[in-house]
Amino acid sequence: MSDRKPAGQFLDAAIDLLRRVRDEEADGIEAAGTLLADTVQRGGRLFAFGAGHSSLAAQDVVYRAGGLALMNLLTVPGVVGVDVMPATLGSALERVDGLASAVLDSSPLREGDALVIISLSGRNALPVEMAMNARALGVRVIGVTSVAYASETTSRHSSGTFLKDHCDLVLDSKIAVGDAELTLDTVPAPFAPASTVVTSALMQAMTATAAATLADRGVEPPLLRSGNVDGGHEWNGRVLEQYRDRIFYRR
Repeated sequence: MSDRKPAGQFLDAAIDLLRRVRDEEADGIEAAGTLLADTVQRGGRLFAFGAGHSSLAAQDVVYRAGGLALMNLLTVPGVVGVDVMPATLGSALERVDGLASAVLDSSPLREGDALVIISLSGRNALPVEMAMNARALGVRVIGVTSVAYASETTSRHSSGTFLKDHCDLVLDSKIAVGDAELTLDTVPAPFAPASTVVTSALMQAMTATAAATLADRGVEPPLLRSGNVDGGHEWNGRVLEQYRDRIFYRR
């Protein structure tokens, strides 16, 4: 490590990763944002899913000031964040075969919708089956994952495949296997994960592209405003009412 303090080293590492995804994933981000815009314009609905800490980036684009009102969170009980007790149960559920099928069977997802699946490793059964089964329904799937895991780890799904193998589009977060940017001789394990920073940035870049693409086509993007600015609640009320049949977090 350099002579810089760990905080500065971590921020430098995160900035380097953000530069990489900006430069190397630009075409993918453009394509993903266009796919979302196409879905909105055609009357489809938008969903995001992530398990464990990957759910943080999914939640960040749902009911978000400055974000698309039509983005809904696809939830799987027990794996959305670390609120389940014990927290380790969420990790175990990600490896359960058949869980994705049960979730999709009871979800509002239908042909013509778009689903963003976030999974850092993309190796567990849940995100792999979620992508496979969603596409079988006629849903367009965008995967946000670290492609490095596919070459440096083995799949935990019976097919031997990864999330990236079952998506219409894949955005590579460039996160190294293990998700830890720093090491110290005095610390027994690598530390300082950056996946949430990078994945959230990818999600926001994608939705920003979708909003701008819709505007370029003469379609007002269904954006939410902050409720902490004057007129924000009234604006949001209008948008939520206009698109009430495509928004599921109000029900």
